[in-house]
Amino acid sequence: MNLPEYVYFRGEVRRYMDVQFGLLTHALNYGTGAFGGVRAYKNEQSGKLFLFRPLDHYKRFLNSAKMLLMDFDETPESMTQHTVDLIKKSGYKEDVYIRPLAFVSEEIIGVKLHDVRSDFGIVAVPFGKYVSNDTNAHVTISSWRRLDDNSIPARGKITGAYVSSAFIKTDAVRSGFDEALVLTVDGHLSEGSAENLFMVRDNVLYTPPVTDNILEGITRRSIMEVAEKELGVKVVERLIDRTEAYICDELFMTGTAAQVTAITKVDHRPVGSGEMGPIAAQLRELFFGIVRGENEKYAHWNYEVK
Repeated sequence: MNLPEYVYFRGEVRRYMDVQFGLLTHALNYGTGAFGGVRAYKNEQSGKLFLFRPLDHYKRFLNSAKMLLMDFDETPESMTQHTVDLIKKSGYKEDVYIRPLAFVSEEIIGVKLHDVRSDFGIVAVPFGKYVSNDTNAHVTISSWRRLDDNSIPARGKITGAYVSSAFIKTDAVRSGFDEALVLTVDGHLSEGSAENLFMVRDNVLYTPPVTDNILEGITRRSIMEVAEKELGVKVVERLIDRTEAYICDELFMTGTAAQVTAITKVDHRPVGSGEMGPIAAQLRELFFGIVRGENEKYAHWNYEVK
């Protein structure tokens, strides 16, 4: 990935290479940061660029910072404007991934969250698929377990917690899989390495509850609403057993990066027919139409970069 030319940091858009930190930066040593993920999608017909649900993303981002005792004089609206300023300055005309990052920038030794300086920045880069095989993914059940809310809260997108996700993803990919599914400490399916999970059984769409150590995903919430309103599919939040992944009709993952990724095999066992199922296929089509501004019914989810 090529480095971007510009970044938003400390109140202005500045050159990426001008933002530098020392080896003693607290977040680098202790993982004391939180991040978010936002996407901007291009409508090919109009040439317009749309941010997908930025206010929801930045509300979650600021709540994550709040968990870490960070208090920024920002709102979801102001952060959305910073993002628009950054994209315009960067001159992007294609699909873009946006990474806001809040972190303890104090250069000290010692684990704590109080009486330390914190900063935040925003980076935007052109971006395509996160899971390259997103219509036919083969996953495994990871031997690593999902972190518990009383250890490091998944809903906070805490930077240090993603070391666990790195273990999960690397072990899966090196074993020949596209991704991995992760169990909670008590043995229920939770998420992918960095994606929310959905399962279809007998035309009902199931997803783990937010109390099962998952990220409270914006894409997850969007898919739940679209499935009910547009497809008439019942959506149920409940615990999901591991073996349900082996006998379900469909399985797919969602996320800002992953978008809607269909799973067709789990541990070499085919999911349903072994191909992307009809509900996942319809949701993918609806989702991409919505985020590219092609569906007026959901225009309120999009924020035009202009």
